[in-house]
Amino acid sequence: MYFIANWKMFGALNSLNSLYKVIKFSKNFKKRKLIKIIYCPPNTLINQMFIKFKNSKIEVGAQNCHEFDRPGPFTGSVNSMMLRNVGAKYVIIGHSENRKKGETNKLINLKIKSALKSGLKIIFCIGETIQEKRKKITNQILNNQIKIGLNKIKDKKNIIIAYEPVWSIGTGIIPKPRELFETIKFIKKKKNCKVLYGGSVNPKNLDNFRSINVIDGFLVGGASQNPKKFIDIIKKTYN
Repeated sequence: MYFIANWKMFGALNSLNSLYKVIKFSKNFKKRKLIKIIYCPPNTLINQMFIKFKNSKIEVGAQNCHEFDRPGPFTGSVNSMMLRNVGAKYVIIGHSENRKKGETNKLINLKIKSALKSGLKIIFCIGETIQEKRKKITNQILNNQIKIGLNKIKDKKNIIIAYEPVWSIGTGIIPKPRELFETIKFIKKKKNCKVLYGGSVNPKNLDNFRSINVIDGFLVGGASQNPKKFIDIIKKTYN
């Protein structure tokens, strides 16, 4: 099971001090061999986090990358090679917050190709809006995102899909268990790979997900910024 902490625009150097709790937990947890913990902080903390986790099995990822994999005149941008160079092993691509700002499926496809070329593993986010859900075209939207986003990518062993319904992110609203089961099953039929769930995941609502045996882990936003909450999510997954 994957437990991915997406810190979003959160964290300063002193935020790393609390991570010793997660490191200690990851070493002592009885089912530690069954879990993979990945932290995706802002770019400013990737290297420090990589150093912090060096003697643990916790890995580090980034939250996005530029589609161009070589140096170029792109002020403020960071490419996949640069991320790899500072210790990232994963990168989140296609998050709805970036799609909202104009990232298209074609651009996401270029970013995934670039990141794979640099040796990064991909956390590929897909999900429908509330309007698309109401129109009952969720599967159509997800199929389109997968088809274009992974176009001409033959080897998909380094790609994890994170299903994040846009209407659930940061709202506290989560899909009904049966609905989520069917959606994840649909995604797995399209692409045989690990599929995580993301969207308002926290320790209080985790019981709603435990019965859904097709989920391969969680992409956790706000709750992952608090070590206790993040640890509780992992614990409750197995209790």
